[in-house]
Amino acid sequence: MIGVIDEVVFDCADPRALATFWAGILGGEPTGRDDAWWYILPPGFSQVSFQKVPEAKTVKNRVHLDVRVDDLGPAITEAERLGALRTGGIHSDTAGSFQVLLDPEGNEWCLVVPTAVPPSAHL
Repeated sequence: MIGVIDEVVFDCADPRALATFWAGILGGEPTGRDDAWWYILPPGFSQVSFQKVPEAKTVKNRVHLDVRVDDLGPAITEAERLGALRTGGIHSDTAGSFQVLLDPEGNEWCLVVPTAVPPSAHL
């Protein structure tokens, strides 16, 4: 092992707005270091930061966040109220169910309800 995750960083056009959106999704308080760098400290997770860059997002993310929830319906509704957009429908398979969404700058992420794994399966 070389190290541990210090933070997850999103390149974006509006760091303050994106920090505010993700604070609504993950918790934590949007905090600005300056106009070009904002971050949140979500409970139980590494720091999530937002840095201003001049270029716009142009392709699909190669990495995305999966946000575990208890019930997709209310979570989708709340995410949309905060500014998320649904893309496609709810997907279900043996791993569980998920909904792909876009944050206000078009970054893909998912709300997920994993299939319960019996405690004996972890042995």
